[in-house]
Amino acid sequence: MTEVSTGLGTGRASVGAVLDFAWGAGQFTATDVMAATSLTRSTAIDAIDTLVGAEVLRELPNARAAGSYRSGRPARRFTLSSDLGVVIGIDAGDTHLAVTVADPLDRTLVHHRVEVDSTQSADARRATIVEQLRAALEESGTPRDDVLALCVGVAAPVNRDGISPPHPDGFWERTNPGLADALRDWAPVVEIKNDAQLAAIAEGAVGAAIGCRDYVALLASERFGGGVVVDGHVLHGAHGGVGEGIVFDHIVGVGSAFGLRYSVQNQARAAMKAGEIAVDGAVGRLVAEERIDSRVVLTLAASGDADAVLITDRVGATVARIVGVLGSMYDPSRVIVCGAVAESIEPVLAAARRILPEELHLPAPEIVASTLGAAVVSAGAIATARRAARERTVPQLAERRLSALS
Repeated sequence: MTEVSTGLGTGRASVGAVLDFAWGAGQFTATDVMAATSLTRSTAIDAIDTLVGAEVLRELPNARAAGSYRSGRPARRFTLSSDLGVVIGIDAGDTHLAVTVADPLDRTLVHHRVEVDSTQSADARRATIVEQLRAALEESGTPRDDVLALCVGVAAPVNRDGISPPHPDGFWERTNPGLADALRDWAPVVEIKNDAQLAAIAEGAVGAAIGCRDYVALLASERFGGGVVVDGHVLHGAHGGVGEGIVFDHIVGVGSAFGLRYSVQNQARAAMKAGEIAVDGAVGRLVAEERIDSRVVLTLAASGDADAVLITDRVGATVARIVGVLGSMYDPSRVIVCGAVAESIEPVLAAARRILPEELHLPAPEIVASTLGAAVVSAGAIATARRAARERTVPQLAERRLSALS
């Protein structure tokens, strides 16, 4: 079990131990606490009663009242209070904005996703994010003072203070338009993080990397970017730039940080120009009409369409080269392809798996598709906010309430 800082004074170590246990326990008894923490019965009961008095834990109806206990004295049962507050996760992508309001444990209260103009100014983007945040919180019926932690994912490197470095074209400054300052007063803990790092956190928490200590979450729909986990730790870097996709602009056989959607379109156009696909075929018609939908091409490939298979094989070679670079740099056991495109990416990954062993000298990592779809960054933002609530905000809340009772 990962140790967390309770935030409570050393004189309340038993209270902190019970609070830490309560996060993952669901309903529990004093006996459960004793088994998990090695506290004596009297100490466990005192700590539980202290947290009930502070309204951090609540006592449930006993088993007899619930109709599930027949004889003897029923044990008292407890659970973490359901009204401690909420956490918020925001996926601030280049062309979309998703805001999720959730409880600190496992329930989503509100999830909004809207398309945004990728050309809007930094000021307009910041205003849009705040507006959507306010609307989602109002819909959840939660007062702003009850926000425990907030995490935002952006398509830019982010340092530990939530600031992105300057970009030659101003892209990073527009993507992260001073969000650390703009959102500072929205929660006791506000974190701004790179979206690929949040994808890696999501995959480790609820996705395809559960139990895996060395992996890369490769965001691949719009632009390539990797969230890197080595020895169980998410790598960050001085400016939050570990896994930044600009490197792929310089890799022969990749040539661009633009993601799989563009790779599919470019390969389809190139094959059409070279006369390699049928003009009157399904893919040929898409190219001729300038409406190449990568998901349609991937679906056609999965059904065996020869022209689509040609395209996905070539995109698969690109993915193999990317995974080969990541494999040589970070030696992961698994690379998880993430984003909305992951739902239909299997034909590309099948081709990449065939080619990958030629791309590196180390054993080839396993390549799998994420099951979290377009919500992967949101899931990582919520997981990060929940961790902040558990480790920092709720223990501080408990400390204040206990002090008030003293």
